[in-house]
Amino acid sequence: MSKVSPKKHLGQHFLVDQNIARKIVEQLTLPGGVEDVLEIGPGMGVLTQYMLEHKEYRTTVLDIDRESIAYLQKHFPQLGDRIISADFLKTDLSKLFPGKFSIIGNFPYNISSQIFFKVLEHRDVVPEVVCMIQKEVAERLASPPGSKAYGILSVLLQAFYTIEYKFTVHENVFHPPPKVKSGVISVVRNDRQSLPCDEKLFFSVVKNSFGTRRKTLRNCLKTYNLPPEVTTQPVFDQRAEQLSVEDFIALTQLVEQNI
Repeated sequence: MSKVSPKKHLGQHFLVDQNIARKIVEQLTLPGGVEDVLEIGPGMGVLTQYMLEHKEYRTTVLDIDRESIAYLQKHFPQLGDRIISADFLKTDLSKLFPGKFSIIGNFPYNISSQIFFKVLEHRDVVPEVVCMIQKEVAERLASPPGSKAYGILSVLLQAFYTIEYKFTVHENVFHPPPKVKSGVISVVRNDRQSLPCDEKLFFSVVKNSFGTRRKTLRNCLKTYNLPPEVTTQPVFDQRAEQLSVEDFIALTQLVEQNI
């Protein structure tokens, strides 16, 4: 098998620029001395080849595409049983790694948000993610409060991770070229171990707050039936994109005390 055919239904766009591939791999920092790195969607191994140059960590690759798996088995035999044929979103990560591990990958655009929601669920064992995703999504995740791009996943991820937008990747370095530019981000776990409020309620408050972006929090959070003396507080005159993570924590505590 000389190469893998990109499959539209899997959202595959294979990176062909070697310099960019190496640069993406160089963003890994292995916080806390992480010794395992999982690559999601390696395709034909354009990142994998540079990861294998690094002996300070073990590389494991996971792909849902059987054609890619066969290609990787042929071209990277040194990986042995660390070539895994599976759907990341359905994989029990605790069976793959006994301890902490970093994640890297050129994520399919259509599931990048779902990947990050799974990362959030496993934040105690995933201290770092380095990935290439749609530029617009990358900018959104890294956006500070007050930006139009700032949204639900920005808040939820920034509650537990520090996100840096590293660089932009143009369409012409992929096969086939996507219709949009890509962005590479670094997502590194912060010091927050847990939230000082109910976590499920925090997620709910954030999602509801961004439900209708143009509306104030007073309108967005009607579902909680908060008493009027609470909803007359100044924070309810604001819109979701104006609130920082700390503001959302305080808001959740307020909701928690009054429902």
